[in-house]
Amino acid sequence: MTSIPEALLWCLSAGTAAAVVLAACLFRAQRQGKALAGRLAAAEEQHAATVRGNTELNARLRATEAEIRHLAGARIPDLTTALAHPHVPVRGLLDGRFADSETDHALTAVLDQISEAVTKERLRVDAAAQATLRGATTTIQALLYRLQTALQEMQHRYDDPSVAQDLLHADFLNEQALRRIQATGVVCGAWPGLTREDSYLAELVVGATSRLRGYERVQVSNQLRDPVAVVARAVEPIAITVTELLANALHHSHRELPVTVTLQQGNRGASVIIDDYGVGMHADEIEHAMTLMSGEREVMLTQLGDPPRAGFAAAGQLVRQYGFGVHVESSPYGGVRAVIYIPGDPLLTVLDESRQPMSVMAPVPHRPAAPAGGSVPATGSGTSPAPVAAPQSPAQHAPAPATEPYAPAPGAPAGHPDPGAAPGAEGDLPRRRRRRPTAEPEQSLPRSEPVADRTPEETASRWAALQQGTESGRAAAARPEPPRSPEGNPHA
Repeated sequence: MTSIPEALLWCLSAGTAAAVVLAACLFRAQRQGKALAGRLAAAEEQHAATVRGNTELNARLRATEAEIRHLAGARIPDLTTALAHPHVPVRGLLDGRFADSETDHALTAVLDQISEAVTKERLRVDAAAQATLRGATTTIQALLYRLQTALQEMQHRYDDPSVAQDLLHADFLNEQALRRIQATGVVCGAWPGLTREDSYLAELVVGATSRLRGYERVQVSNQLRDPVAVVARAVEPIAITVTELLANALHHSHRELPVTVTLQQGNRGASVIIDDYGVGMHADEIEHAMTLMSGEREVMLTQLGDPPRAGFAAAGQLVRQYGFGVHVESSPYGGVRAVIYIPGDPLLTVLDESRQPMSVMAPVPHRPAAPAGGSVPATGSGTSPAPVAAPQSPAQHAPAPATEPYAPAPGAPAGHPDPGAAPGAEGDLPRRRRRRPTAEPEQSLPRSEPVADRTPEETASRWAALQQGTESGRAAAARPEPPRSPEGNPHA
């Protein structure tokens, strides 16, 4: 056999080892290549995710910037307008994806802070304006009262009917200005500016009617059972409220349509019911009026419109300060019904008509005659409140008797009633007491004649006649009385 050279064996062995080493290196290189390929794919995926995240972040950033621009350009102006006009809506988020997110909470916090800051500033400015206006109206009101006093003195001084008519017209115009100034001052927190004594409710309503243009259209029906009066401190506030509600009724109804006023009495107070036949009020207008007259919150001058309508707001201020109530609703006649409820305790009292007679200008109570053979116990005058119930229509109210028999007090001469006598069960309401009719009853003043039907000339003539009669009475009272005979007959 041919022997293989030793050198060739070493070469073959070395080649085999090199091949094994090369195979191992190749396998390792392949594994490393695969690992590098995996890492490269992961890097590419991460890069793509990063690109997507950057894109979304840029979109969200742009949406946030748009929300901020929307907040500054739309939502904040809407908020400032809504603070003055609550019916104006405030727009919400521009992008619904931000709902209930951190961005939404942050923007809402900004709106709340702006609302609080604007409200505080508006209240501060309005308080300063009210203080300034309150001082101005107080001064003007005092001057108008002085002018009113001067006009009344001139009415008593001059007897010429034409002069009296001009003075009455000037006094009426002064009353119009005084009413506007008074209502504005009350809205600003001023005192009504007039102190009165206890006054009959019927007289109060007639006096409030006389302050208005178109007073001749007002028809007052007195359904009170007793001589109900308003205590002194509440007379002017209630008169202001009645005046403003009557002014609203006259203004929003045709000049040929009447405005009816009904005075009613119940168990816990008295009610003044005002009905007009005008254009009425929508539901939102009634709601706004009730908000103003409820007296539950402060009213700012900027909420009264331009020019400001201070009537309802003034009524609300007085309701809060004095404790009576005002309710407004749609009238069964198509217009508006306003009810002023005056609680008997502590705003009402009853007066003794023998000591403080009711004015002839006040409407006569509608009371039927007392039943034959019956006697109604009468109580004396006092200051116990006259109870009145919730307002009801005139058709539902049963009027009380108009007159009552008089029972003289023990020891009092017949035919001369004792003003201080107070027979009757304890707790009964005081009743109107009249003298017994004589054989020839004295002719009473024509109170049934509506004052509103008189012409200005007739009013001036009556005023002059009243002045002349007053002067004649004073002159007669100043003359010495002729001596009386022992029998008591002055003509003996």
